[in-house]
Amino acid sequence: MNNIEVKTQPYSDQRPGTSGLRKKVAVFQQENYLENFIQSIFDSLEGYQGKTLVVGGDGRYYNRHAVQVILRMAAANGFGRILVGRGGLLSTPAVSCIIRKYQAFGGIVLSASHNPAGPDGDFGIKYNIGNGGPAPEKITEAIYRKSQQIQHYRIADCGELDLDTPGEQQLGSMHIEIIDPVSDYAELMQHLFDFDRIHSLINSGLFSMRFDAMHAVTGPYAVEILENRLGVTPDALMNAEPKEDFGGGHPDPNLVYAKQLVDALFAANAPDFGAASDGDGDRNMILGHRCFITPSDSLAVLAANAHLTPGYHRGLAGIARSMPTSQAADRVAERLGIELFETPTGWKFFGNLLDAGKVTLCGEESFGTGSDHVREKDGLWAVLFWLNLLAVRKESVQEIITAHWRSYGRNYYSRHDYEAVNADGAGQLMDTLRKANGSLTGNRYGDYEVAFCDDFSYTDPVDGSVSEHQGIRIGFTDGSRMVFRLSGTGTEGATLRLYLERYEPDPERQLLDAQDGLSELIRIGEDIARIRHYTQREAPSVIT
Repeated sequence: MNNIEVKTQPYSDQRPGTSGLRKKVAVFQQENYLENFIQSIFDSLEGYQGKTLVVGGDGRYYNRHAVQVILRMAAANGFGRILVGRGGLLSTPAVSCIIRKYQAFGGIVLSASHNPAGPDGDFGIKYNIGNGGPAPEKITEAIYRKSQQIQHYRIADCGELDLDTPGEQQLGSMHIEIIDPVSDYAELMQHLFDFDRIHSLINSGLFSMRFDAMHAVTGPYAVEILENRLGVTPDALMNAEPKEDFGGGHPDPNLVYAKQLVDALFAANAPDFGAASDGDGDRNMILGHRCFITPSDSLAVLAANAHLTPGYHRGLAGIARSMPTSQAADRVAERLGIELFETPTGWKFFGNLLDAGKVTLCGEESFGTGSDHVREKDGLWAVLFWLNLLAVRKESVQEIITAHWRSYGRNYYSRHDYEAVNADGAGQLMDTLRKANGSLTGNRYGDYEVAFCDDFSYTDPVDGSVSEHQGIRIGFTDGSRMVFRLSGTGTEGATLRLYLERYEPDPERQLLDAQDGLSELIRIGEDIARIRHYTQREAPSVIT
């Protein structure tokens, strides 16, 4: 086998976002585009020669080709060993699990998460560091700088490698091991949760459930864990076969894109429990019989009940949530006497807190929840956590959330997404709000008076790094608030997100539909930001 150097030229658009580099497949198919970015990752790292790299992705279109390229480039750049999920498949939390278990140098995750797939869809690449978590900004910025200077890339001159046969292969001096994508992760889940108790619940004849894998990577994980180990019947698993185009669907587990599951759970003869995961397996949606649990409430419920599970029975060190996530978990942290950390959006911000032992559970409103077991959010983990609680408490999902609200109060909460809007208009909206920060304080809008308005900035309590311009917050004197952010996960135009929150302590007023409970705040948010004017949209694309 020969290693060759191929001359190339930089592409100007290879700056990683909050979750790596995401572009249309056609962009990655440009000459040397994929190779440039992979070489830029390797060029930004030090001390990896002879070390182990983990590689896998969500199975979307272009996944297998990218794995082949990465293996050949890793060999040419001096890695000693590669662990690859069979067929090129690994969920994002499984990559983190494997990096940590085998003390790998790092890993490359191939995914555009919850974005659509196929030849006309999206593709993405993310580098994870040795703790199993997403690369911090200092590394992603180094990758970008290297991508702007690149003149050549190194690659092994060889044919296609076998990605489907378990076992070891040799590529020059580099060992390649094709591993079961599920087994290490399933073993970790069995350690954290009471599988015997969950198995008894599922096989009691008194409980039914549905899990929607959305034709994405969690299909094989659901079959092995939920069906083979916990006894769920095959008909309870929906869309469990991974497909390169996710079956033509949008693998985002929310009330709009997981409509098939939502319809099943809100039918007259609905199952007791429903859940879905996304393209790469790191997000989750939790449903009960005619009952939707917001991700913010889910984090709070898990934190309040963590002592009921084997993995967390000793208590929590702390809780972290992203700034736009509701303050429901704050009330749990206060009662437990533990610290609550508010971070910018992006799972990488939880990494330092987890590594320092400051937090045990963390979550984002964007359907992501996780803990210190890995350094990524973890969809199936959250599903198993809920199943463990249902098995122990012997109550329905609705009964658990209603009891939680009675005890802690309810944070009415919703997110309104305006997807693929004109980027210039969305940018002008944010700039206008930013300039109005000082002048909004004291203004009255109906029953609400503005207490503060700021552009959220975060100083990491572990390393002192500062992240600015993380979202415009408008807080009101009664504790209600709204947040405006531009999302960095899309590949077309811009996505404007409006987050709305109102606290309700009175149990008699806690059972409204969220949109009804927030109706006045929704109107105020649209008026303050002039959303229709700047987006040319009459309504959000998605409401969750």
